[in-house]
Amino acid sequence: MSVHSIVIKSSLALLVTCSLLIGCKKEAPTTAGPIAPPTTTTLTPPQYGTPFAGVPSREDAVIYQVNMRAFSASGNFAGVTARLDSIKELGVNVLYLMPIHPVGQLRGVNSPYAVRDYRAVNTEFGTLTDLRTLVDAAHARGLSVMLDWVANHTAWDNAWITTHPDWYLQNAAGTILSPPNTPYTDVAQLNFNSAAVRLEMISAMKSWVFTANVDGFRYDYADAVPTTFWQQATDTLRRIQSHKLLLLAEGNRSANYASGFDYNFGFSFYDALKAVYRGGGPATNLNALNSSEYVGATGTQHIVRYITNHDVNGSDGTPVALFGGHAGAMSAFVVASLLKGIPMVYNGQEAGMTRAIPFPFTSVKINWAAHPDVTRTYKQLLAVRAGSPALRRGTPTLYSTADVCAFIKTAGTDQALVLVNVRSTPTTYILPAVLANSTWTNALQAGTLTLGTQVVLPAYGYTILKK
Repeated sequence: MSVHSIVIKSSLALLVTCSLLIGCKKEAPTTAGPIAPPTTTTLTPPQYGTPFAGVPSREDAVIYQVNMRAFSASGNFAGVTARLDSIKELGVNVLYLMPIHPVGQLRGVNSPYAVRDYRAVNTEFGTLTDLRTLVDAAHARGLSVMLDWVANHTAWDNAWITTHPDWYLQNAAGTILSPPNTPYTDVAQLNFNSAAVRLEMISAMKSWVFTANVDGFRYDYADAVPTTFWQQATDTLRRIQSHKLLLLAEGNRSANYASGFDYNFGFSFYDALKAVYRGGGPATNLNALNSSEYVGATGTQHIVRYITNHDVNGSDGTPVALFGGHAGAMSAFVVASLLKGIPMVYNGQEAGMTRAIPFPFTSVKINWAAHPDVTRTYKQLLAVRAGSPALRRGTPTLYSTADVCAFIKTAGTDQALVLVNVRSTPTTYILPAVLANSTWTNALQAGTLTLGTQVVLPAYGYTILKK
C-alpha cells in the first residue's frame, strides 16, 4: 500500500473492511438509482491517438514501476521519455507510472497518493501534452502504460470535499474522516455507499483511457475498497471495446480475482523472501505461496512479485541492503521473476541502487551509471525469461531444499530448470533422481551441460537450464 504520512511496512495490518468504510449502513448496489443526469465531466472524451495493439497477454507482462520524482534530474514526464530506450532494452513491456495527478496541499505531506483532481495532470510533471508524448513514445517502443489510481481517498483540498461532502465518510457530527484505522491524516476517506461517487470515480478513470490513450491501471490500496465497486469499475472498463486493459490490484484479497482484476500484489511473497534471505528461513517456505496467493484466481490471473517498490524501498531499504549485497539481490530477483507470477522492477533496482528513495521521493535521484554490470545481468535474465515459454507460462514443479530454491517449469515442448542458492555461502544441491544424469542447455551461457548427481552453487549463485 502507498505511503502518506508515514511508511507502512505491513499491508495486512491495515486492511480496511467494507464495514469500516460505510459504518453500519447497507452498501449501495452497483447499479443504484435514481442518479442525477450526467454532467459534462461524465461524458466520454474523444479518443486521443490510436489504441495500442501491443498490450501483452496478462501472463507475459513484465512491469516497470516509474517514480517520476526520483527517476530523472528533471523529475518529470520528459525525463522518463528520454530514457524509454533504456527501459525497453531492460526487457520489460509495461510501464506503471506512479500517480500523475495534482497533489493536495491542505493537511498535506506532499504525497502523490493525496489526489486533488482526478481529471488533471500534476504540473510538477508537465502537461497533458507531455504525458501524451510519453505514452506515444512508449507505444512506439512496444511498451504499454498503466496509471496509478487512488480510489480509496482524496486530498482534503479536492473539490469534492465542498461540492459533495456526502461522498465522504462522516462521523455522527457530520465531520469528514480520514481512512479508519490508518495514520493517513493527509487524506479524506471516500464513502462507497454513495452511488454518485462510484459513478464519478469510474468516469474519471475511464476518461484517461481516451484522453491519454493509456493501457490500464494499478489500483492503490485496493483491499480497502468494497469489491462491489471494483466489479462495477472493471466491468465498465472491460466494455471499452477499443482497448485491451491491464488491471492490477495493490492488494492480496482473493475476491479481487472475481472482481475482474488481472493481478493481485505479492505482499506475502515479498515478506517470505525477506524471511528466507534475512531471517535464514528455509527456501521451502516459498512453496506454499504458489497456491495460497492464487486462491480465487482462474485462467491466467496472476500475482505480481517483486523485491522492492516505492513503499518498501524507503521503509526496508534497497534490495542490495535487504537481501545481502548485489549478489543476494539478484538471487532474490531470480526467484521472484521465475518461480511463478509476473515480475516487477522498481526504477533504480536494475542500476544496483544502494541508496534508498524515501517518501515523499524528492531527496534522491537515481544514478543510472553506478553499476552497469548489474544492469547487464537484469537484461540477460529478462531476455532468458522472454525467450522461454516455460519460464513465462509454465507451472512449477518444486524440488527445493532449505538452502536452494529449485524447480522445473514446462510449457508444451519447452522445459526449464532453475536452481537458486538463497544463502551467502556456497552450497551443494543433491539432485533428486528425476533430475540426476540429465542433459540441458545453459540458458545464461552457451553450451550443453550434463548434470551428475549434485550441483555446487556459489554464494547466492543460480543456474538456469533449458531443453
